[in-house]
Amino acid sequence: MIKPPHPRLESAHLYVGANYHPHDSGPEQWERDISMMSAAGFTVVRLGHLAWDSYEPEDGRFEFDWFDRVMDLMHGAGIGVILDIAVRPAPLWLHRKHPSMDITDSSGNRLHANTRYMVDVGDPAFREHALRLTDNLTRRYADHPALLAFGIDNEPGDGPFSYSESVRVRFIGWLRKKYGTLEDLNHSWASQRWSRRIGDFNEIRLPRSGSIEGAPERVLDFRRFVSYEINECLLAVMERAEQNAPGALLTTNAWYYKEDGRYFDYAEIAYTGRMSRGGMGFYPGYSITNNEGIYEALLGLARIQFENETPFWCTEFTTMTAVPGSVRKSAYASLLFGNQMVCGWTWQSMHGGEEQYLQGMVDWDGEPNRKYAEYRQFAEEFAKIENFGFPYRPQAEIALAFSFDSQLASASFPEQHDQQLQTCFNAVLERNLDQRVVDLGRSTLDYKILVIPGAALIDEASAANIRRFVANGGTAIMTSYSAFVDTNGQVFCTTRPGLLDDVFGIRLGGYQETALLNELTSGRLPGNSLDIMFGEARIRTEAPRIDEIHLRGARAVGSIVGLDRGYPAVTVHAFGLGRAVYIGIPARRALFDAVLDSEIKRSHIRPAPDVPPGVLVRLMDETHVLYVNLDGMDKSIATGPARSILYDREYPNGFVLAPFDADFVEIAEPATT
Repeated sequence: MIKPPHPRLESAHLYVGANYHPHDSGPEQWERDISMMSAAGFTVVRLGHLAWDSYEPEDGRFEFDWFDRVMDLMHGAGIGVILDIAVRPAPLWLHRKHPSMDITDSSGNRLHANTRYMVDVGDPAFREHALRLTDNLTRRYADHPALLAFGIDNEPGDGPFSYSESVRVRFIGWLRKKYGTLEDLNHSWASQRWSRRIGDFNEIRLPRSGSIEGAPERVLDFRRFVSYEINECLLAVMERAEQNAPGALLTTNAWYYKEDGRYFDYAEIAYTGRMSRGGMGFYPGYSITNNEGIYEALLGLARIQFENETPFWCTEFTTMTAVPGSVRKSAYASLLFGNQMVCGWTWQSMHGGEEQYLQGMVDWDGEPNRKYAEYRQFAEEFAKIENFGFPYRPQAEIALAFSFDSQLASASFPEQHDQQLQTCFNAVLERNLDQRVVDLGRSTLDYKILVIPGAALIDEASAANIRRFVANGGTAIMTSYSAFVDTNGQVFCTTRPGLLDDVFGIRLGGYQETALLNELTSGRLPGNSLDIMFGEARIRTEAPRIDEIHLRGARAVGSIVGLDRGYPAVTVHAFGLGRAVYIGIPARRALFDAVLDSEIKRSHIRPAPDVPPGVLVRLMDETHVLYVNLDGMDKSIATGPARSILYDREYPNGFVLAPFDADFVEIAEPATT
């Protein structure tokens, strides 16, 4: 019998709760903690992560009775449970039984699993046991009335690469399937360079030896292979959960883009739609005055959600030493991007392990602290506003292209793909416009403006999608370092921007280094500084490189001035029914903002409500508006007659939004923009 949905899923709801680790304590403490959670108005708890051997202390011996009690207590308190399927880290008994799943470093040393995520997820023995755990866990709790969702793994992009012989053999098998013949492999890897031609598949070695990394083509394929294995593992876990608990929601903490971890291509999962609630750890830092962390966390949300229309869940959220009020500020900011859940990491300040100094909502002796009070405050506030159109459904007309391959290929550039993505994301965010992060090869690109920020690798499918988008009337804005290399990670031997030169109506030659050209300015411009004329505006910015742009049908609408000659900096080309705009430097706010404003006006993008700088705003519907003040100054908001649902106040003619505050307002007349 399939259990009915959790009551909280039957209507609009905003969840507030905590990550909880019952395997650290016992029944008496569970009851005390759950009582405090209930008193705070918490409606969700996340359990089970990092706890495989608490369920299976020995191979094949499962112990769930203790956890049944926890689930029952949560249900009795009306708290929904996200039950993580904790397939990483693996228990030490499993490492002892199957040492092939251990991590081997690039020098050939097998490493002991001294910390979490020290496991080769592609190892067949690991996969077998992970699915057995999934099977037992999902069968047991599929019908439990407390279950809100199953969580699929935790931070799957974290942990070191393994360079074991087992990995090498599996990598060869993946290459055989991809290329078929040695001739195709050697061509794609440019093996004639440096006498690295491969005469037999068994000659293939992994592209790192000690501290020496191999050619970019080989590194790119190895990272694609690792990504394939991670996705294959996650999808297998998801499939088993779906089989055993049909209708149950699936979520995760999808930190897939950790720079020093196993960064992988999560878009493969996101675009299946099977992750019914995209999830992440929302960590904007602990400051209340510095908004850089909020911007980065909001982009993280967008690049996990991609184009899914379902609500988003922040399955982890800041506690630690966050400045009083900063968690509340971040929580409200996340609502503007479709978030439905604020689940704090963590409830308890832990007593042991690597995170024992991390402070939660409850101190080490079990007493609640100021973060508990802050979570309690906005849990009560969320309950007041949740039935007025939440969770928010973005209606984006602007898309930002992002790709796993481009992130890898841009590693050799002065800045990587996701750094340019962040710059462009911030520009759209500050205009209070909805936006979507999209995968170029998978999206239908149903938008008015497509921003392509340093997308270094362009394959045939992505190029065809961009071409179709522009031809059908869309506006593409591409920045420097884009369309630089082909699907093999090799610089295009055809005209750049690769596969798209006719769309943009330009030919890119080489690049020039700004600081060297500025030697000709007699000291007038230092270092990487540039002066750019865009329309009537003279814009001062900087960039380490500039593109040499040759016009092939496009016209220059912006030029770099004051150097040895004029260099086109911004070009526009009519292609089909649309426009292709190229910016010959990486994304820089001073120039990108000017270009973006021009194209927003031309594309008739729906404007946002007029608010002072530093205020984020979204219309939930025609008469309900959420405002968040990111700054430390009062902000005057013009609304006409209105009422604050959050504070139960009447506003005869607008109101003042206090520093770092939020308000949810019902206006008398439909909102105008």
